[in-house]
Amino acid sequence: MTLLETDPADTVVPMDHLCDFAIRFTSMRMLTTPAATRFIATISHGTVEGLRLRGEFLPGGGDWITVGTDGVARLDVRATILTHDGELVYLTSTGRAALPAATVDRFMNGGTIAWDQMHARSAPLFETGADSYAWLNSTVTVAVNELSLEHVDYRIYSVR
Repeated sequence: MTLLETDPADTVVPMDHLCDFAIRFTSMRMLTTPAATRFIATISHGTVEGLRLRGEFLPGGGDWITVGTDGVARLDVRATILTHDGELVYLTSTGRAALPAATVDRFMNGGTIAWDQMHARSAPLFETGADSYAWLNSTVTVAVNELSLEHVDYRIYSVR
């Protein structure tokens, strides 16, 4: 039997909690162009907390968010993690966030929009040359996000 011949309920993808990110921004700039509204967030610092991955975000990475005329935010994150034992891990993440109309003003005024108040999902990917974290290079993840103009938090699950 092939994958396409099986019931989708039989092919549920199991996931395990990998870690949580808490990222703080030094600034969030907004730029309106004919193509979209763009938010450019620069990372000041952050933490990574998990059983197999712990550390901190180094300053200078960022999140380039493009909000289209459909109101959907397209996420583009690039950052560097310094693990608790001194290794470097490069992070990229893409995703989508759709804020209900009732939350947009709160977000624009600096409020936090919780994970259950919007649909925000992302797919962080990791890259490293450190032998002790080589398993990250083949790990696929899915994250649930919450955000404000000052920070973004992720709860990240690895796909088995």
